[in-house]
Amino acid sequence: MATLLVKNAHLIVTMDGEDRELKDAAIFCRDGFIEAIGPQNELPQEADEVLDLRDHIVLPGLVNTHHHFYQTLTRNNPGAQNANLFNWLTTLYPIWARMRPQDIYTSTQTALAELALSGCTTASDHLYLFPNGSKLDDEIEAARPIGVRLHASRGSMSLGQSQGGLPPDSVVDSEAEILRDSQRLIETYHDAKAGSRLQIVLAPCSPFSVTGDLMRESAAMARHYGVQLHTHLAETEDEEDFCLEKFGHKPVAYMQSVDWIGEDVWFAHSVHVNEAEMQLYAQHGCGVAHCPSSNMRLASGLAPTMKMLSLGVKLGLGVDGSASNDGSHLLAEVRQAMLSARLGSGIKGASRSAPDAPPLMTARQALSIATRGGASVLGRKDIGSLEVGKCADFFAINLNRLDYAGALVDPVAAVVFCSPVQADYTIVGGGTVVKQGQVRGLDLPKQVEKHNSAARRLLETV
Repeated sequence: MATLLVKNAHLIVTMDGEDRELKDAAIFCRDGFIEAIGPQNELPQEADEVLDLRDHIVLPGLVNTHHHFYQTLTRNNPGAQNANLFNWLTTLYPIWARMRPQDIYTSTQTALAELALSGCTTASDHLYLFPNGSKLDDEIEAARPIGVRLHASRGSMSLGQSQGGLPPDSVVDSEAEILRDSQRLIETYHDAKAGSRLQIVLAPCSPFSVTGDLMRESAAMARHYGVQLHTHLAETEDEEDFCLEKFGHKPVAYMQSVDWIGEDVWFAHSVHVNEAEMQLYAQHGCGVAHCPSSNMRLASGLAPTMKMLSLGVKLGLGVDGSASNDGSHLLAEVRQAMLSARLGSGIKGASRSAPDAPPLMTARQALSIATRGGASVLGRKDIGSLEVGKCADFFAINLNRLDYAGALVDPVAAVVFCSPVQADYTIVGGGTVVKQGQVRGLDLPKQVEKHNSAARRLLETV
């Protein structure tokens, strides 16, 4: 049995039910799970591998609840730099239609390396177009050597422009093929056990790119197999107008009409939702992937995150597609979540000194959303906090760095308030993914060269 001992940590932040912050502490792990955590002298002193993390802060691995790995290939596209969501999509769809299976593989490794360097240990990705023979299998195979846990979403688009949808017909599939492939992927790859490294999610792209029939049939299949459901929802006001015109419902009501409300469902964005809709989420256990950088980048609006938290909505963080962010730094997203929530509170116009002033999101709340909040959104009870019996997933940052100079009176808050940094160590299931700031098993200079070559090819005129 493989064991790991983390010793001499300056501070271990558990994010468990007690929200402990343990000084000069240690973690002992066996076969990928935490067996003991606490004062150094109370834990075993030997293990197969020992990490001396003196001067480091150790936090639970961050959980990314929404991403599109392939979009790392089209970051900073000039035609989409100043566009809202619908125009951004119509600009990029023709470029994405040129992707090949190798592009999916390459972009997956790039995105996961970025995520791991930002402290992410579990990532959900939403791949919803499969041009030129691409499959979700390409992403799954690429993820294995990186070592980050993957929730791979079998996305889909079936409603092309000729049928009144937004995407061009060249990137949509037949609904029969979508359902066949969804079943194949679940039966081939899905692992529901504690400590799972790979789970399959069914994820029709959005209300404006699939039919109601596909939404219903995807929900029925997911519930038959016990897998989760995911889609974009209520991201922009344009989407609300589209749903009212095409379906006669606002987005959330439309989800009700197609059986997409439940604790096995989570939605990306939910920027434009009212209190009654948020209460519906809370009542039925629906989760939300909050993507603040993307929402600001595309001028979609500010999600009402503090209201969601007050109502008990399950809330996690997502970096979203790296062509609408344009990065995969999840710790940076923690900071953005905190700051954008504070901006949202200020928009109300209340004086900060007034008795009824809305609360400000704290650094610890933002970290909680990114850890145990994300775990809850993904339906995982084995990740999201550092406690006995849970997965040995965590990241560590050396506090002796210029970025934190003068800020260490509160190291936990420094991780969020100060400029986002890269992790020095990222551990997944007791195994090292990032060591001393380097992604193990991946030659980053060669990866960047390969990635840039693929990106250039996609932009060539065809």
